[in-house]
Amino acid sequence: MSKKVLIIEDHDEIRANLVEILEMARYTVYQAENGKLGVDMAISHIPDIILCDIMMPELDGYGVLYMLNRHEQTTGIPFIFLTAKAEHADLRKGMELGADDYLVKPFDDMELLNAIDIRLKKKAANDLSHKNKTEEFKVLVEKTDGLAEFKKIIGEKKTRDFKKNQVIYYADDHGKGLYLVTHGRVKTIKLAKDGRELMTGIYAQGDYLGINAILNDSAYADTATALEDSSVCLIPSEQMETIFNLYPEVARKFIHLLSRDNRAKEEQLLELAYHSVRKKMADTLLRLYKQKNSNDDLINITREDLAAMACMATETVSRTLSDFKDELLIDRNGTKITVLNHEGLSKMKN
Repeated sequence: MSKKVLIIEDHDEIRANLVEILEMARYTVYQAENGKLGVDMAISHIPDIILCDIMMPELDGYGVLYMLNRHEQTTGIPFIFLTAKAEHADLRKGMELGADDYLVKPFDDMELLNAIDIRLKKKAANDLSHKNKTEEFKVLVEKTDGLAEFKKIIGEKKTRDFKKNQVIYYADDHGKGLYLVTHGRVKTIKLAKDGRELMTGIYAQGDYLGINAILNDSAYADTATALEDSSVCLIPSEQMETIFNLYPEVARKFIHLLSRDNRAKEEQLLELAYHSVRKKMADTLLRLYKQKNSNDDLINITREDLAAMACMATETVSRTLSDFKDELLIDRNGTKITVLNHEGLSKMKN
């Protein structure tokens, strides 16, 4: 069965040329002359890969990618931008939205076919590698029917890859389901009225996102963004409701997780309100230290994310980290922080 390619391009001649090349290469080709029509066709036909121009009427390429990311059936489709612009800011914007590649016009036939072939092979390899990956993760597994059934549901789900800084879901989006982090790290943030970020949590491999929205059938309370290249799987709300109704022990487990998360957030708010700058930074570093996956003492986080997590100005973060380094509590090299004196940070926290 031939692979399906969707071309979204407003220039008739370019679109016709792309269709001709891809049909000769034995692809099944769909075409759309603007972004709005392209989104509709992607949802209708679920192509294996999408080629999309950036500058278009109705809806530009960035808008197309944003809309497709909000539909569960189209979120994992490889997406290649076609553009006459090659500015770094444009490339970065597309990559942060989740684009897989760029082709800068004009490009020749082999560039086009190679780019498509590479992305399709990578998608196939990722699907294969993720097939049984959830067996290795910290999932809710006990010798009871409910938890075993929940494990089975997770094992059958495909994971979706998110690039660093790519948004997984936005605050106030209605809860589509429960997310499990299967690789990497994800942060959740809330925005203040003045635009400042407050980081409400960091989630690593085996952690769940969106528990509150699932249990309350409500919108997500914060925005989730990949801190680094990450993978997550989504268990839709309908399946979670069925599991909760059939197996109360699973619901109890998630209520316990939610309670623990709420306690941690209450403690964080108290610390932000009453602790000194040094104590807040020490507590933040200790929380990050506990969440790291590796056996070394290395924490990898940007100054901006530290500021959002500790509720400080970035200048205060830099000054406090420099003080900690002078006191031999930590070592620092760019975004990499090494804890040298865990006991010293703990004492400061207390």
